[in-house]
Amino acid sequence: MRQVGDMKLYNFDKLLEEDLGPVGAPERDEFERSVDEAVHAYRVGEAIKQAREAKNLTQAELGEKMGVQRSQVCRIESGKSITLSSMMRAFRALGVQCSLDMKGIGSVTLC
Repeated sequence: MRQVGDMKLYNFDKLLEEDLGPVGAPERDEFERSVDEAVHAYRVGEAIKQAREAKNLTQAELGEKMGVQRSQVCRIESGKSITLSSMMRAFRALGVQCSLDMKGIGSVTLC
């Protein structure tokens, strides 16, 4: 923490350490893992959205091709409800080939 006038400025890493413990602590590791998963899901959702928009499809049209409701496509694109099977169904419906790197959390490469 650093005092600047009447304000206290905190370093984010210091706050994490105070709240969740040092790097390597179980709570901290779980938190960082969940953040990594959320970021990965967001990136996959964005890739699906960009591919859908490149094909000039609406969410409803993609949902129809996938066999799901528009609201499910919305959740997938926002990274809130993405599973491996839903991701693969979306890419298949869009005619997009992808490869997965299953090391760690993985990455998606669009071809």
